[in-house]
Amino acid sequence: MKYDDDGEPSVSSGKPVFKVLELKGLDNVVVIISRYFGGIKLGFGGLSRAYKQTAIEAIDDAGVVEQRPTKEMKIIVDYGNIQFVKHMLENCATILNEHYSDIVEIVVAVAEDKIGELEKLIN
Repeated sequence: MKYDDDGEPSVSSGKPVFKVLELKGLDNVVVIISRYFGGIKLGFGGLSRAYKQTAIEAIDDAGVVEQRPTKEMKIIVDYGNIQFVKHMLENCATILNEHYSDIVEIVVAVAEDKIGELEKLIN
């Protein structure tokens, strides 16, 4: 991880934002805060608190999306079992594509840690 104060007093802006990310356990994140001088000097402590609070509010407003490594799988099923299979997929996979012919082919993205669970459910 890296942070930059970009012209602000040393460790007054980048480090407080970095600490917020650390405390929230976030990685693969970019936080950019633009500040316009409004005529009031905040001092080091005020500046540091302002950057920290802005980072907290931005993360809370944006929300956090967890991304996990996935694998694509193709599931071939007959029409009689399609509803059962789709029900099983709701909790552990995302349907990417479906092809209907004499059978149904469903391509799904499955979190790597859920592959065994999905195979067990379908089998």
